Amino acid sequence: MRNKTQPRTKPANESARKTVRLELNDVQAQAVFIAGSFNDWKPDATPLQAAEPGRWAVELARLPGRYEYRLVVDGQWQPDPCCPQQAPNPFGEMNSVLEA
Repeated sequence: MRNKTQPRTKPANESARKTVRLELNDVQAQAVFIAGSFNDWKPDATPLQAAEPGRWAVELARLPGRYEYRLVVDGQWQPDPCCPQQAPNPFGEMNSVLEA
């Protein structure tokens, strides 16, 4: 049982997390998600929010490391057009690479 006078501390790895912001500009999109190695490639687990018409954004808190991901725009998987670093995937397409 924790003493109520003791301050809460974050687990050691929580303080190492880095926040990364990803954005997509797509005026046609109705729904945008990100699927990747950080969320078990679940296509509807991490939505991007409409920041303004045609602009979608999400902030991810990640531990340092290398992550591969793809955007899911209206159900269609695609690499992030704003991400210069990419890696081939087993399906003959490209994943975007995030270094946190």
